[in-house]
Amino acid sequence: MPLVTPESPCFIIAEAGVNHNGDLALAKQLVQAAKDAGADAVKFQTFQAKHLVTADAPQAAYQARNSGKTESQFDMLKRLELPLESFAELSRFCQELGILFMSTAFDEESADFLAGLGMSIFKIPSGELTNIPLLQHIARFGKPMIVSTGMGTIEEIQEAVEAIQATGNTDITVLHCVTDYPTPPDQVNLRAMHVIAQALNVPIGYSDHTMGIEASVTAVAAGAKVIEKHFTLDCSLPGPDHKASLEPDDLAEMVRGIRRVEVLLGSGRKQPNEAEKAVAKIVRRSVVAARDLKAGETLSSELLLLRRPGTGIEPARLGEVIGRTLVRDVKEGTLLAWDDLG
Repeated sequence: MPLVTPESPCFIIAEAGVNHNGDLALAKQLVQAAKDAGADAVKFQTFQAKHLVTADAPQAAYQARNSGKTESQFDMLKRLELPLESFAELSRFCQELGILFMSTAFDEESADFLAGLGMSIFKIPSGELTNIPLLQHIARFGKPMIVSTGMGTIEEIQEAVEAIQATGNTDITVLHCVTDYPTPPDQVNLRAMHVIAQALNVPIGYSDHTMGIEASVTAVAAGAKVIEKHFTLDCSLPGPDHKASLEPDDLAEMVRGIRRVEVLLGSGRKQPNEAEKAVAKIVRRSVVAARDLKAGETLSSELLLLRRPGTGIEPARLGEVIGRTLVRDVKEGTLLAWDDLG
């Protein structure tokens, strides 16, 4: 069964990322917080700095700004690494708590390790959107894939999706994303989700790097079937992502907000509910006698009015009443019935 369908609820990923700061105990606290907040999954990042960056690769501007520390990407990432066995422990811990374990693989070795753990969904980060060899390696596991598209053009997104599909894997959800931490509101551009959906005919979602929960909740109202949102135990902790993350109470409020939106969206079928049916009998109109009428009179429009309640002959059928003959006397203001007519 696909990860998401038009009928399925939004799949909510609590993105722990590297907000464990290289500490397994802190990572487990993040798992518990995600579970308590009601998220469907908690996601980490599995990488080895030596396989990801050169020794002197610079930090992104947001990383230096948010961490308050200027250093190489390698040094930053090396400090945020968890050993592979820690992810095995986190996977077991998630299973115990009843929340889905996910981790983004940034290299084939990490991907193979996570597949060996039985991880059921694979997330492609925005930075790997154009890494076609890694995308196809992961796609061959035959598991659902979620692809983030920050920094990507529609052509690059299409190329990535087609490369995944070429392996025979078609369970792909594409997330609109803006790679800026935090993303200013005027750069969010949620309408891009629909551009992606129309161009690629895939389920869509949103990876949210804004401050607060408004963008995620709005994205669900706009059709997102997957939401990913960074969270932390404390926004004041050191590290590149904490400042643009939700704290646990806000994460829980985001989940509640999304579920409220889903209730508001409903089934999409336009039909009156039971309460409306009762109200309709009161506020709709019926055909009534304009004055006292005698049996044998032929009904004209002058002899008829449209008045509440709506329990008699509908106004839409007034034309079927005009020209008919009464079979009995009718008092002024009486709702006409079909058996009053000859």
